[in-house]
Amino acid sequence: MNLPILVATVAFAALLSLVVLAQGGSGLLLWPLTLLTGAAAWALLARLSNDTRAEARFGWVVPALFGLTLLYLWEVIVRGFGVPKVLLPAPSAIGLALVAQASVLFADFQQTVLKSVIAGYLLGNGSAFIIALLVDRSPFLQRGLLPLGNLVSAIPIVGIAPIMVMWFGFDWPSKAAVIVVMTFFPMLISTLAGLQGTDRMQRDLMTSYGASYGQTLLALRLPVAAPMIFNALKLNSTLALIGAIVAEFFGTPIVGMGFRISTEVARMNVDVVWATIAVASVVGSVAYGTITLIERRVTFWHPSFRKARG
Repeated sequence: MNLPILVATVAFAALLSLVVLAQGGSGLLLWPLTLLTGAAAWALLARLSNDTRAEARFGWVVPALFGLTLLYLWEVIVRGFGVPKVLLPAPSAIGLALVAQASVLFADFQQTVLKSVIAGYLLGNGSAFIIALLVDRSPFLQRGLLPLGNLVSAIPIVGIAPIMVMWFGFDWPSKAAVIVVMTFFPMLISTLAGLQGTDRMQRDLMTSYGASYGQTLLALRLPVAAPMIFNALKLNSTLALIGAIVAEFFGTPIVGMGFRISTEVARMNVDVVWATIAVASVVGSVAYGTITLIERRVTFWHPSFRKARG
């Protein structure tokens, strides 16, 4: 079956099954259409994935179609089997909640992301990077801080958050403090490991050129460490958002993503809860993707990116 026919089959079967579902039609027609849509979508995704030329030009198409297929199956299964909204709302209900609660969700986004996450992320990663440069010149600090970092990284968020709320109050500074604790040591450990990634021959070559410590750091060691630094930045972008949301469970003004989730669960407004989760997922994905794009610009010379382009 050629590509246009597959696309038309998926679109027609999906639309027809959604129309039948909206009109409360019989499962005798709904489920065969759902199976047809799923099978055609599977064949379409396999066809696009095997087409290397299309993959190179439209690499985003396969993930987008896969996500739409999952949303379609979610919608049909939840509404077709009559799953209660309290257990699992349909994507359409979540979308309506996003529109109806847009102003509330935007206020939560401002409180959690623009205030807590950004401040804590910058402070945690920035201070860890500076400390890593200092520790790199002190072997005894490496031996003392790295085990401590592994210990602190193992402390659960639910143990840190209440303490930070008592220290810094209920507003965003306490959430930023939790994020600093969560992001500091991953960045510190990754930066130190990256700085130590150069071999002895490379350092001796810089010494033979008469390069100072700063010149060697800028010209050799930081470029070599860049992939590990960016890995820490990407990891911390998700940790920061998770930390802020969990910290808001333990005390916050009447705004914030964590506050919204805990409050609306108690009210049985599960569609609003899922709408908040959707906003958090989009924010986390955008942050991760942005850092990845910057990484590609900065570390274009790395073998992994050269291989991907080849």
